[in-house]
Amino acid sequence: MVIGQRIRELRESKNLTQGEIQQLTGLQRCYTSRVECGHTIPTIETLEKYARALEIPLYKLFYEGEEPPKKLNLPSAEKVEPLWGSSSKEWPELKKFAKALGRMDARHRRLLLELTLRMATRKKS
Repeated sequence: MVIGQRIRELRESKNLTQGEIQQLTGLQRCYTSRVECGHTIPTIETLEKYARALEIPLYKLFYEGEEPPKKLNLPSAEKVEPLWGSSSKEWPELKKFAKALGRMDARHRRLLLELTLRMATRKKS
């Protein structure tokens, strides 16, 4: 689903013009046009403005069903190991790693990924 198409569908279903959306959101009519045509991708804050203007919950911009989506059964935060790079002490290392990956060609990235997968799935002796 393209978010711009969804916003247009919802706007038209409420019989609102782009000008009326401009008045309700404070966003320029031409910006709404660019979003609806797929030329611009709105931020979360902008999507919240559209949802308020359309008088719908935010999830309706992404979900077409009548009923709200079922809540996922995710593990609690206490049971999940923290990810590497989630603390500010690890950010410099993560930036260096990302920069190095950016300089690699696709063949070398695949080789590194394959090596990493083999090391991760290797049985411990």
